Amino acid sequence: MSSTESDLAEYQERRATLIRDDRSYRRDIQAPLSPAEIKAEKIVRDIRALEASTIWKQEHASVPHPFPGMEFLTGRNLILQTKLFKILSKMPKGALLHAHLDATVNSEFLLKLALQQPALHVKVPQTITLSNVDSILPEFRALPLDQYSNALSVTETSYEPGTWVSIQNARAAFDPSLGGPTGFDKWVIGALMINPTEAYNTHSTIAKIWEKFTSTFIVSAGLIRFAPIFPEYIREFFKTSIEDGIMYIEARINFLYKTMIGEDGEDNIPHREWLVTFDRVLNEVQENMKRQGREGEFIGARIIYTTIRFITPEELEWYLEDCIALKKEFPHLIAGFDLVGNENELIPLIDYIQPLLKFRARQKEEGVDIPFIFHAGETLGDGSAADMNVYDAILLGTKRIGHGYSVVKHPKIMDLCRERGIALEVCPISNEILRLCSSMPMHPLPILLNNGVPVALSSDDPSVFGNMGLTFDFFQVLVSSEVSGLSTLRQFARDSLEFSTLNSEEKQHAIAIWEHQWESFIEGVVST
Repeated sequence: MSSTESDLAEYQERRATLIRDDRSYRRDIQAPLSPAEIKAEKIVRDIRALEASTIWKQEHASVPHPFPGMEFLTGRNLILQTKLFKILSKMPKGALLHAHLDATVNSEFLLKLALQQPALHVKVPQTITLSNVDSILPEFRALPLDQYSNALSVTETSYEPGTWVSIQNARAAFDPSLGGPTGFDKWVIGALMINPTEAYNTHSTIAKIWEKFTSTFIVSAGLIRFAPIFPEYIREFFKTSIEDGIMYIEARINFLYKTMIGEDGEDNIPHREWLVTFDRVLNEVQENMKRQGREGEFIGARIIYTTIRFITPEELEWYLEDCIALKKEFPHLIAGFDLVGNENELIPLIDYIQPLLKFRARQKEEGVDIPFIFHAGETLGDGSAADMNVYDAILLGTKRIGHGYSVVKHPKIMDLCRERGIALEVCPISNEILRLCSSMPMHPLPILLNNGVPVALSSDDPSVFGNMGLTFDFFQVLVSSEVSGLSTLRQFARDSLEFSTLNSEEKQHAIAIWEHQWESFIEGVVST
């Protein structure tokens, strides 16, 4: 070997060593791949490369600048055309650890449920016209029988602003110039979702897109928090999750409203009954899966009790006590506690420190364990109150961090997450649509992975964003990195179970089931 060849060989060896050392913290390289996984890995990488040079390079009339990991709402239809998406849709995803129940069911399905309820009514602040149909939000509510309305339309000039109209009448009499009943559906669904124009043009700042985002929950609340709809809504959430390969769920439920409207139209259903309903539907779904011989596909679901960051510290104490009472009665359902809402504008964790510390002491007194699972660092801020939430989340002993987008700015926090096993619930599509990044290649997820921070990919609010299940989020991550591969997705799925609130025995059982599912999935990939 010549000296030049020797130098080149030595350089190549040093280069490989440096790359290996640089990536040594990554969790996805720590478990060796089986021969079948090696084959599947190559197949997936080859498909990704081929589609990057074909589908994502071609001109598309509706997609002016296609590229892998592009803005989700613009590229969604292209994603559905890829072979890679079809493969990932069959992948066992493990657990969904970050999803807000109020935004987990397809908006069209929710509207379909609503139209079956005679008690549901709608009102608007002014008559709906062609010029305002995109800006007027519907308000829904179930009314007692003696308050049913005879009003027929929200689009007639004779409509008196603020008058309740039955949802069926409002739909049937929706002005033909606005699309008639189909136009009504489009109007309601548009109020429940964020569309590409809103995400990338008219609502292009974080403040504006959060205003639209928040409005979708205001609209949906009157539909979901109605006793006849609530169980069917939960059932559909479980059903569609199972179809996407999700075997376990920890759903965040907003308990800000202290009661739900009952079938009689009275606002009198307390939180306890919400959990009774959740538990009943969960048991029914599991029994149905068992009868089909598919019990391993869905091992259960729990609730992360949440309320909103705009309540006062004094008001928070009521919710913390309520959470303890529910945990004592439903120990198998309550998984943790969180405060949610726009961190950039609402109250930071430090302002709640007194009741939160008291909450830990009260748990000891009551003999319960309710871990904090805080949203923190869902912000572009650097040293802002929202960014500083990550410090308080850590000091309060959070089990996981919701989003944690700004964690990459804090090397010590990343070290602590790695050392203490604090997983980040990363919601890539949510972060992009809510303007934290412009596309997936801009997302800081690779920094977390390269620093060994455990990650559970999550969908956050899929009914609002259109990323139902987890396949879309897995897809966007996979196509946006040359380093990440099928082994990375495997680690996400496994870690979602490892860092859940399941106890040790439950985790071992769940992971064993998932590993069997993973082997079957790999066999399917290899045989394609």
